[in-house]
Amino acid sequence: MKINFKIALLLLMLITGVCTVQGQGKKRQWTKEMLDYKHEFIVKETGMTQAQRDKFMPIYEAMEKEIYNVNHSARQQARKVGAANNVSDDEYGKAAKAMAEVKSKEGEIETRYFVQYSKILSKKQLFLLKQAEIKFYRKMTEKKKK
Repeated sequence: MKINFKIALLLLMLITGVCTVQGQGKKRQWTKEMLDYKHEFIVKETGMTQAQRDKFMPIYEAMEKEIYNVNHSARQQARKVGAANNVSDDEYGKAAKAMAEVKSKEGEIETRYFVQYSKILSKKQLFLLKQAEIKFYRKMTEKKKK
């Protein structure tokens, strides 16, 4: 049986596209599960009540999204410069500056949200929140090493 090259190429592209979409779906599912786990961990570690959790989590998720966007933007800029052939010093400088500013922007975002959190959580819970985030990332890093 003779297979038409164009049909075979079209089928290959279709299969590859389906696998990519499925892969993205799995990545999104994993990310959602990881964030849900992180949020539950934070709630438990800080001793939040259900009422506190209901007020806190939407704000926390908004902060996480802002921080993600800052990191994503800097990574995209770095990838673009890293993949280009003829990069000017100005482009290198802008990408380096964007990467260097990530931590300070994260700090600004966290500080801004801290004010909102202080209306929901006790001072002890505010302290435990940062401790819980650190503990969570250490725990995840340890699991990754294993």
